[in-house]
Amino acid sequence: MVKSLDEKAYDAKLLIDTIIDAIQDVKGRDIVVLNLSELPNAVADFFVICSGDSSTQVESIAQTIARKTREKLKEKAWHEEGTKNAEWVLLDYVDVVIHVFYKEVRDFYNLESLWADAERIEIPNID
Repeated sequence: MVKSLDEKAYDAKLLIDTIIDAIQDVKGRDIVVLNLSELPNAVADFFVICSGDSSTQVESIAQTIARKTREKLKEKAWHEEGTKNAEWVLLDYVDVVIHVFYKEVRDFYNLESLWADAERIEIPNID
């Protein structure tokens, strides 16, 4: 069964909310959601980008996202990369792609500027 656009948008919002909750659970910082759905040739509808202060925290953020999405939504990432060095972990949920960065690596690659035309939603840090 093919989902309608409204169902697809609702599923993406629920997934993004769960991902943000997971990131905040382990004190991930500087969360940004980029809405790429209106851009031609975008690789996904949404990017969720965040930072960790150490490779251990980056790994923990990625593991918490995977666990929470599996437990709450019965969703599993279609593809994962970067878990060995934990400087930039990518979790691909097809419509939503998560980038968990070690802060210095995030600054170097600056994905937000590469997708500057996307709608940008900044999530406040929780201290």
